[in-house]
Amino acid sequence: MRSSHNLPLNEGFFPLHTCSSATHDKLVATSFGLCIAFLGPTILDLRCQTQSTLQEITWVFFAQQLFLMLGSAIGGLFKKTLCFSLSALLVSSLVISVVFSIIPLCHHVLMLAIAMAISGTAMGVIDTIANLQLVKLYQKDSAVFLQVLHFFIGLGALVSPLVADPFLAEGNCVLAGNMTTNTSIDLHHLRGFLAGKGTMPPNNISEKYHFHTEGVITTKVSYAFWIMGLINLPVPIAVYVLMNRERMFPWSKQSLRLLDKDKNSEKEQEHNLQGHGGLFGCCNSSDVRDRPASYFLLYILGGAVLFITDGIIGSYTGFIYTYAVSPPLSLPHKTAGYLTSVFWASVTAGRLASIYLSYKYTQQRLISISLVGGLVVQCLLSILYSSPVFIFMGTCILGLFISSVFPCMVALIEGMFNYKGCATTVLVTSAGTGEMVLQLLTGQLIHSKGSYSFLLVGLISSCICLIVFLGLLFIQRQHRSSQSAKDACQEVDTTEKSSNK
Repeated sequence: MRSSHNLPLNEGFFPLHTCSSATHDKLVATSFGLCIAFLGPTILDLRCQTQSTLQEITWVFFAQQLFLMLGSAIGGLFKKTLCFSLSALLVSSLVISVVFSIIPLCHHVLMLAIAMAISGTAMGVIDTIANLQLVKLYQKDSAVFLQVLHFFIGLGALVSPLVADPFLAEGNCVLAGNMTTNTSIDLHHLRGFLAGKGTMPPNNISEKYHFHTEGVITTKVSYAFWIMGLINLPVPIAVYVLMNRERMFPWSKQSLRLLDKDKNSEKEQEHNLQGHGGLFGCCNSSDVRDRPASYFLLYILGGAVLFITDGIIGSYTGFIYTYAVSPPLSLPHKTAGYLTSVFWASVTAGRLASIYLSYKYTQQRLISISLVGGLVVQCLLSILYSSPVFIFMGTCILGLFISSVFPCMVALIEGMFNYKGCATTVLVTSAGTGEMVLQLLTGQLIHSKGSYSFLLVGLISSCICLIVFLGLLFIQRQHRSSQSAKDACQEVDTTEKSSNK
């Protein structure tokens, strides 16, 4: 069993009240979870509010995902000291509450896309900084606390659709004088179909539903967004209270002294602290030419694993409903609608269980079990593709297996490079990119080749992911061997120089 009692702290980065800061990271992570799953259920009501077409409103998904990826890269710029990190978390969590409050005032789809792009940027900053702080705080024991962080993200994603549900329109929320309302069954079906983020609905969907863009708007979704803004408001307040109590604002004298201390520490340990300058900081060090190829391959392969696994999570939540209501399953719309909630519930439960498992087992073992288990489930889903019972069982088991990959991979890659921080920014950005790209790919294939493409994409992606991870373990072994040989040569040189003197 691995010990988690001696928690090493990097004093140059987190000198005061680090445990309290970690608590606020988890609270802010709940804000991230609330945002990530809130847009899908409300998309039809937002279409009514903005009086836009189905094709136009789906661009809002793309705007949020694109700027979430950019925000993840930007988050790496705020990691020098705790005061800057907390300031970024304060602003980002406050921005999320503000965006929730102003979404009901966005009556044009372009205004709504801009608002969601801003919230996506804030979400990306939160994602990077929260992961990075826990890695810096707990280092070798960070996997346990990263599992806790991602449990709160899953919890927020599970709760937010429940908040929105009572305020969703049961009929068409733009009423023209010469039209009848759609049945609630049709609207539940269309909401589930449009949950595939970043994809355009086919033309026959628009022709089938005949949604008007002009008329009397009857949606009450504004109340849902205002409630979400209030639910999220305690998060920036809690961060502000912490910063005020510890005088951690960037302009305070204590923060300036800490910043000077960090600068002096960086000068004294310049070689050991290379790679802190943002997304590409790992490639900006002065001795980049001396680094072996394995150094860069580990970043690439680690990012590729998260690119695929987060892409699988995003595409599964986006398109499991579409697959379930299509032949050969043809499940009732209401029954199929439970699948997304089942998946998020299993992901959240898996992360809760992984808190203990990460304490007991190594990251390599947990990731290996997760990827092999996920691949087996994807194979069974492809074989038993017509079984309504197994689609629920497979969804639950897949969520349990894939839930712990992200936090374990972040802890694993950071551990390979002595927790310098560069890897977290790269990995978080890779994961966000994969979530966006794989959803686009899956949506296009489903619309052009049929619903079974959904299972094939998941199966092929899982196979590639396992191969990439095995390659990562091989490169890790080669990297350690080369570093050990290099250290041995340096010791010999040092000994010879000492003897000559």
